[in-house]
Amino acid sequence: MIPEKHIRTDVLVCGGTGCKSAGSAEVIEAFKREVAKKGLEDEVAVVQTGCHGFCEHGPLVIVYPEGTFYCQVTAADVPEIVETHLYKGRIVERLLYREPITHESVPKYSEIGFYKKQERRVLANCGAINPEDINEYIAVGGYEGLMKALTTMTREEVVEEVKKSGLRGRGGAGFPTGLKWGFCKASLGKKKYIICNADEGDPGAFMDRSVLEGDPHKILEGMAIGAYAIGADEGYIYVRAEYPLAIKRLKIAIAQAEKTGFLGENIFGTGFSFTLHIKEGAGAFVCGEETALMASIEGRRGMPRPRPPFPAVAGLWGKPTNINNVETWANVPLIIAKGSEWYTACGTPTSRGTKIFALTGKINNTGLAEVPMGITMREIIYDIGGGIVGGKKFKAVQIGGPSGGCLPESMLDLPVDYDSLIAAGAMMGSGGLVVMDEDTCMVDVAKFFLNFTQSESCGKCTPCREGTKRMLEILTRITEGQGREGDIELLEELAGNIKASALCGLGQTAPNPVLSTLKYFRNEYEAHIKEKRCPAGACAKLANYVITDACKGCGLCARNCPVGAISGKIKEKHVIDQEICIKCGACMTNCPFKAITKG
Repeated sequence: MIPEKHIRTDVLVCGGTGCKSAGSAEVIEAFKREVAKKGLEDEVAVVQTGCHGFCEHGPLVIVYPEGTFYCQVTAADVPEIVETHLYKGRIVERLLYREPITHESVPKYSEIGFYKKQERRVLANCGAINPEDINEYIAVGGYEGLMKALTTMTREEVVEEVKKSGLRGRGGAGFPTGLKWGFCKASLGKKKYIICNADEGDPGAFMDRSVLEGDPHKILEGMAIGAYAIGADEGYIYVRAEYPLAIKRLKIAIAQAEKTGFLGENIFGTGFSFTLHIKEGAGAFVCGEETALMASIEGRRGMPRPRPPFPAVAGLWGKPTNINNVETWANVPLIIAKGSEWYTACGTPTSRGTKIFALTGKINNTGLAEVPMGITMREIIYDIGGGIVGGKKFKAVQIGGPSGGCLPESMLDLPVDYDSLIAAGAMMGSGGLVVMDEDTCMVDVAKFFLNFTQSESCGKCTPCREGTKRMLEILTRITEGQGREGDIELLEELAGNIKASALCGLGQTAPNPVLSTLKYFRNEYEAHIKEKRCPAGACAKLANYVITDACKGCGLCARNCPVGAISGKIKEKHVIDQEICIKCGACMTNCPFKAITKG
């Protein structure tokens, strides 16, 4: 029996990759079964959505209209939610989110600290609609921007509106989008192309993937508007094959848009036609560079070429081409539908709008956050991210991925915008943000990112191919206790040469993590080289395991040492022979009295 005051309820279950990997598909099926058992099919709608952004706590379930937020829901929890909440109207307290600092339960989605300082514009529909249903996108204003552009604006007016918005490319470089469109529009030729760069390759980055999975029609609409503006009739979405769910939903969205008349021939009866294709990339990091990406679409090896000519003049198959990334295209429908004045009300004078960041690392609330430009790093890490795991001390944040830089605690109040980050020795990048705590070795971090860029180098130009290899060799020596005087200066010299002479932007920015850590954490490099010591105790070959006075002489450490480096009598303090010790850490792991330290 349905209670008399029962009103229609929507149960939104996150269907993004993160939540799916944690079992959200089973949760959805369980909801459908339990709702049917209670005879609530006409009163309760179970909706699969895209990513809510709060990946740390998935699978996520939000019950509307009240906005109750349940986290880490399993299929086994569903009968209780349906019985207690949907049928009897009482919240299931044990499944509510708890703030990491106060440990208080937060029942409503809108009251959770993770979301309070966000301004979800691009992500507004992610987690709120079914991405596989075009009607839900239309119901929240979808394709209104395209209709407005095609039926009430000239191509010039569309370009000018994007210029007035101040939108800068969200792929990393931050080049003014309207200006870029203007170059391509002015190029001669009947055949032009539009490309969406969805080749998201930065370690820890998943901004583009989440938008493609959660709101694919927004990308299609943005690209159609851009195609109209520059005079293109064909476009490509270049997406890495490692994103199968994004590809699936893009294919569904394109088919629906074609059937509905938002893509294809004579859109809205205006004479404008636009065809869109999907190109699956093989995951090469260098294909994030636009000339390498176009080579890959053409069926050639993805390697960059010298510019000029720029893609706006001679791009895909030699035709004028405009390339923007996923987040840039997703902003376009909002700018056209709501106007540039609305858009410029958010952000700073030189960095308008919002930016999406993937929060990862030693932070309590990992996930996806969309924030207004100009917010401080401290607000992102502590107010949205919930602070450092285990209450440890913040040490640094890597922003901008392998092409970005590491910023120290003194930069926490730095406003997050394009110009401020570049002045600090970092860059916005595509939006990866990795938080590090006191246990992180910054030399090792620099080595990690350089190892990534070196292995992903296409090898076409000598500065990147050979220069990053030499830098990586030096960093490896330093972290293994073989650093020598002059290494720091040699790293700086190599970095400067690579930045000045590498062929493409990826090579030119590869030294950034090294340069930024040298700038802010030079003392750690010096400790590694001069003292043969890792201050964070993270570099295994520089670690010294020491038995303290807390030792009870139980002998477990000696029995678990694989090389017999520990000696001592029972019930007496033991000693580690540093000459024999292989730094494996087995002694520390097996000590029941926590009497072994690493320094």
